Amino acid sequence: MCGILGLWNTEGKDVNAAMQLLQARGQDGAGWYDGKETQYTQTADDLECSPTGTGHVLHAIVGHVPQPIKKKGVLVANCEIYNWQSLAERHDINAENDADLLMKLLDQTTLSKGHVLSLLEELDGVYAFAYWREDDVIIARDLVGVKPLWYSHQDGFAFASEKKVLLKLGYHDIAELNPRTALYYQKKNNLLEHWQRAFYKKEIEEEEEDAVAEKIKRLFVNAVKKRIPQGIKVGILFSGGIDSTLIAKVCQDLGYDMMCYTAIAENPRGLKPHDLLAAQTVAAKYNFRHKVIKVNEADIPALAEATANLIEEANAVKVAVGMPFLAAARQAKRDGCKVLLSGLGAEELYAGYQRHRNSKDVNDECYAGLLWLYERDLYRDDVITMRNGLELRLPFLDKELTEHALSIPADLKLKDGKEKYSLRKSSLLLGIEEEDAFRPKKAAQYGSKFDQSLERVARSKGLNRVEYLQTLLPNTNRKLGVLCSGGKDSWYAAYVMQQLNYELSCVVTMKSENPDSYMFHTPAIELVKLQAKAASIPFIEETTTGKKEEELEDLTSLLQKAKEQHKIDGVVTGALFSQYQRSRIEKLCNELGLKAYAPLWHLEQESELRELLREGFIITMSAIAGEGLSKEWLGKPIGKQAVDELVKLREKMDFNVAAEGGEYETLVLDCPLFKKRLVVQAARAMENEITGRLVVRKALLKDK
Repeated sequence: MCGILGLWNTEGKDVNAAMQLLQARGQDGAGWYDGKETQYTQTADDLECSPTGTGHVLHAIVGHVPQPIKKKGVLVANCEIYNWQSLAERHDINAENDADLLMKLLDQTTLSKGHVLSLLEELDGVYAFAYWREDDVIIARDLVGVKPLWYSHQDGFAFASEKKVLLKLGYHDIAELNPRTALYYQKKNNLLEHWQRAFYKKEIEEEEEDAVAEKIKRLFVNAVKKRIPQGIKVGILFSGGIDSTLIAKVCQDLGYDMMCYTAIAENPRGLKPHDLLAAQTVAAKYNFRHKVIKVNEADIPALAEATANLIEEANAVKVAVGMPFLAAARQAKRDGCKVLLSGLGAEELYAGYQRHRNSKDVNDECYAGLLWLYERDLYRDDVITMRNGLELRLPFLDKELTEHALSIPADLKLKDGKEKYSLRKSSLLLGIEEEDAFRPKKAAQYGSKFDQSLERVARSKGLNRVEYLQTLLPNTNRKLGVLCSGGKDSWYAAYVMQQLNYELSCVVTMKSENPDSYMFHTPAIELVKLQAKAASIPFIEETTTGKKEEELEDLTSLLQKAKEQHKIDGVVTGALFSQYQRSRIEKLCNELGLKAYAPLWHLEQESELRELLREGFIITMSAIAGEGLSKEWLGKPIGKQAVDELVKLREKMDFNVAAEGGEYETLVLDCPLFKKRLVVQAARAMENEITGRLVVRKALLKDK
């Protein structure tokens, strides 16, 4: 759609070069406002940018309204507001398009938190914008985070649609704006305020199955219709799964000029990927126009490098998902498409993942997935499409459709062993046959075989996928704080993120004085500082009384300190199945503008223990509180034989192999992150036959 940039209270930045880099997001015009005058040119190369001000590059789908827009204030916006005409009528405003309407609404608004956030609630669409009036600047993005926005308050204040643009300007302390936060900046005092926004509500409505399916059908057709201007060619990312099949069927029924795209990695043995077989079968059955993009293994390195550089991450999963996306987007551009439709969001809203099956609260899991979609998928998909002159449209993330999906009872999302049941049921009403409506789908990187091709290329160089991607993009991904208890889960989660090329910037520990805290592990917690030293990671801690409300306030303070001192972008936790812990940490991170990572979430418990052993973790039990365990288990290394014994306990009784029921606590003595191993001398202190803990008398680090 567009790209936006702005900066104030800074000097010596190469703003012209930054605008030229931003131009990849818009080839239909450029503009710059320096506080007094506005320039409009065909390309960013022709601009003469001042050291401070705000700029815009235009990607026009239909119409051409140049930006920045200057009236009472100044607006640069990357937006697609679907209800702009009804809003213009409601507010009695004569507007040329959605950006002009947004400009005039903001001009009428008092720039206070309440008034601005109230205005944002009226918008139905996707957007990222900055509004500048005299001394005040406001930046915001849509609630889910479809449109990207990054900022820095390092040297004055700056924002841009892409992180790489701020890096080009010399900024390093860069953060992605949390979609549930709007920023208010005072130029005169260089002060920045974070205004928290409310997210969608979770209000379950008891409806009949047929009524739910009928409402999904109606809302989905409207969501597709409002996202496609008449008279343009539309591309559809197509796997043959229910999400992309639904999009294609609705587009076909509405009479759009459309083409379905399936990108696959060619297999040296000639085996057809799962996605190709499904896509070809479904496309032929419904007479969808369909094009297959086959990527030869010799082209995988170049495609992987291009993907990693676009998304600015060497995360193996994100790159493997992004590669078929990029291959399809390139072809769609060559074919003259202006809009590319994706089924992103359906898995989160309608419970399509294995973690939903494993969850005790399906709708909580759907809600959590939606919260972090912007970090996991949306930025990747936006930069890939924009670099190819395509507008990404996501009908499943429509405002009304999302609100309805979050209200659907869990038993209509998972039913009769079928995930996304209510969505599949609604597809029958749109003419999708039952065998296609209920066909399971594989993830993009697996169904298209790009993950396997990437692995083969890496092995040919004597590397694994993660190591190989690090050679393509040596800079690490985001900086993380490790919320660490000293046990197996927190250190294994940290290791997983480090293997994905995230920087572990600090170890964060909360020492609770309450041994029965549901939030914080307490046995041998004093040893985390020594573990952090073994891993050569800075350590930060605080003490809490462990009272239910106070401990969360104390954790907020600790994470804020970690953010300020170590410039972390997110927090990694070892949560496996505790929704109590995970939801509270995610809420705190959301309020602090941090990302929350739980890479072990719903990992099968026996699998976790066996993975730990394979990766070289040496762990021991630091406390026990479960039937079947005795004092002999305290201080006992957990090896293969011990895991086998724990599995036998599970077969005999209600026993959690990885201690998710509090059966025991662990202490990590060594792991791949440690440069030295931890050695402890401890005594066993038993309260009764099955409850006790290690009392550490001495602990030190030794060379491995």
